[in-house]
Amino acid sequence: MEELSAIMANLTNSEPRSPMKSRLLIPFSLGHCANDLAPIGMYILIPAFGTAMNLSPAQIGLLFMIHNFGASIAYLPAGLLVDHVANRGVLLTATFFWVGFGYLTASFADGFWAFAILIAIAAMGDAAWHPIATGILVQIHKARRAYALGIHAIGGHLSEVIALPATGLLLTIGDWRTALQVLVIPTLIAGCVFIFIAPKVPRRVSSRPTRSDFVNIWQVWTTRAGLRLIALFISYNMGLIAIITMTPLYLRANHSLSWMATAMSLAAMTLPGAVLQPVMGKISDNLGRKPLIILGNAIAAGATFVAWYSSSFVLTFSALGVALTVLVAIRAVLLATAVDHAGEREGTSLGMTFAFMDGFAASAAVLAGLAGGNDLVNAFLLASGFSLIAVILAIATPNSAHTTAAAATSGP
Repeated sequence: MEELSAIMANLTNSEPRSPMKSRLLIPFSLGHCANDLAPIGMYILIPAFGTAMNLSPAQIGLLFMIHNFGASIAYLPAGLLVDHVANRGVLLTATFFWVGFGYLTASFADGFWAFAILIAIAAMGDAAWHPIATGILVQIHKARRAYALGIHAIGGHLSEVIALPATGLLLTIGDWRTALQVLVIPTLIAGCVFIFIAPKVPRRVSSRPTRSDFVNIWQVWTTRAGLRLIALFISYNMGLIAIITMTPLYLRANHSLSWMATAMSLAAMTLPGAVLQPVMGKISDNLGRKPLIILGNAIAAGATFVAWYSSSFVLTFSALGVALTVLVAIRAVLLATAVDHAGEREGTSLGMTFAFMDGFAASAAVLAGLAGGNDLVNAFLLASGFSLIAVILAIATPNSAHTTAAAATSGP
């Protein structure tokens, strides 16, 4: 934990910009951490709920899909808000209470569909945070978009380091209901703290979305390059979702790991990628997005193929760790690519990108569950295929679609 704090401090200090911008990076990252605790805990809690309800891998995958689909509904409206609403700080503060009370309500659900609908609604609050917070950051860090996104992303993956082991521990002393109820406490506390941070968030001139806004967005993203990027975002995240949703089930079913060991394993697999996100962001700001996107997905495709093919637990575990590391590490690079392509509509572009990544790509959870019906290791072969498709799409994408943020005009 101390090492992560030091890395965040060093990276933040390397930004030679205004004090206001630097002061927002860490609060936003920590806010990201607090908001993501319960949603990340769902990586373990959904399988725990499924085990308690005797659900199949495909049904557990369906729960993941519904959870992610619920989040995808909120991304675009939230992205539009950040580009048009003056007081974005109030919006950010509200998301903590939506998440906290939403998942708290879900903890009292008794059946499959009640639980599925409630976690989907709760996920909307967490989803709204992302395009609003990242939209503000890329607006005030135009020359270092991927760097700012990487710093923000550390908070989400710091949440993994906290939420996954905590969830595993809570499941050893209670059930999934208790674990979910405990996880929302820090989120609600963070919401109270953000009441005092909200006034420091830069305001902008309030405006209403117009028909021309939607027409322009449509024109930007329905070009050949835009559609190719959308397909790239979806295939990239389908690979990531297939791995991260089926790995806990694989560790439990194929190797009889405890919930605590499963949670710790997943946290260990994702932590290196979290640390690397700002580094990859800075590299892509200077050298371009495309090479890192191709390399990251290619490594993931190879690693997940090894995880499927190998009969060694150690090799499979290590390969999954490599795949998750590289896919997590390049996430900020893909988000910055979306902003580069769309130009000045930062919040809306990020909202659309999150929606494509976590909305359409959510079907990968069900597909992975179906593929792993007989043996969960087969889900990793499917993930390899998704990552390979992402490589092909990235290679086919013109370099102009991956222009660096360094070429953008600096200033708020």
